[in-house]
Amino acid sequence: MTLLKDNGTSLFPALTDFFETEKWISPEKIFRGFHASLPAANVSETGNEYKIELAVPGFKKEEMKVSLENEVLTISAENKIEKEEKTKKFTRKEFSYGSFTRSFQLPKAVNSEKIEAKYENGLLKLGIPKKEEAIHKAKKEIKIA
Repeated sequence: MTLLKDNGTSLFPALTDFFETEKWISPEKIFRGFHASLPAANVSETGNEYKIELAVPGFKKEEMKVSLENEVLTISAENKIEKEEKTKKFTRKEFSYGSFTRSFQLPKAVNSEKIEAKYENGLLKLGIPKKEEAIHKAKKEIKIA
């Protein structure tokens, strides 16, 4: 890890004081808000299906897109929030922008026609059923004649 030494002549002393009270500041801490991030994902498998859960708080259902092409499931979202406040002496306009794209290579054993997606409380849940021939059947005893 590379460290930057604070020599007391920083252009942003309040920023450096905010992150640490020590004289050493890591660039990762200074720039942590400026990198792209992907939503956390849980992927699991049951006997009948695969499940994917993505934590996507702050996005609305209408801002998300789920698509499937050549066994690659792609989940993306984009939002833009603008706020403007005007008074006699000043105008203030704030905006924020967020987006992500996340892709998953699906096995050929999935039934792509029956994939379901549900979004509630900041959690996107996908149910990806397996094809009938990929589902493991229970062990069956065969009687010997």
